[in-house]
Amino acid sequence: MQVVITPVTMFQQNCSLLWCTTTLRGAVVDPGGDTSKVLAAARQAGVTVEKLLITHAHIDHAGATASLARELGVPIEGPHHDDQFWIDQLPEQGRAYGFPPAEIFTPNRWLTQDDTVTVGNLVLNVAHCPGHTPGHVVFFEPTQRIAFVGDVLFQGSVGRTDLPRGDHATLLQSITQRLWPWGDEVTFVPGHGPTSTFGHERRTNPYVADHRLG
Repeated sequence: MQVVITPVTMFQQNCSLLWCTTTLRGAVVDPGGDTSKVLAAARQAGVTVEKLLITHAHIDHAGATASLARELGVPIEGPHHDDQFWIDQLPEQGRAYGFPPAEIFTPNRWLTQDDTVTVGNLVLNVAHCPGHTPGHVVFFEPTQRIAFVGDVLFQGSVGRTDLPRGDHATLLQSITQRLWPWGDEVTFVPGHGPTSTFGHERRTNPYVADHRLG
């Protein structure tokens, strides 16, 4: 698997292009906007995008989902159905934050805990990780041990939980019960900012370090 991370939108959201190096078939994770940049990266790598993967339906992660799926003629997988209300609010979210017009979309496949998604010959595991949003999912490639965690976890921080249907205790449980079991050596791509590893966050993150949680 190869990954190119492209910060998009005014929120500098990490939109990831991942692909199978055997088939050169790829997926875009969280197309929040600026899709021309992401498609340019795909062209440069010779990758054919075959699907869109959505961690959650906040505007900076999902704002361009409908338009990009239509442009490429590809299916949308994710998030979990509990984010339907955020999808329904995408046009309102866009207006509130000054984004280009955003459309409501219907995923071709809702995802839940222990599902898998395929990209070329790759098989990614899915974890349902509510807390930041109720329908947030995370994608994990077990061979190279890379996780795409959206806004669940960041280097030195965790996702905000003050937006509708966010819950801090649930978020911490998602991190410790759904992410940590994949292993300390896992590298994760957060929704914003630099990559890190689960082990580093277990040692140093002020919100979820082992010594903080007892």
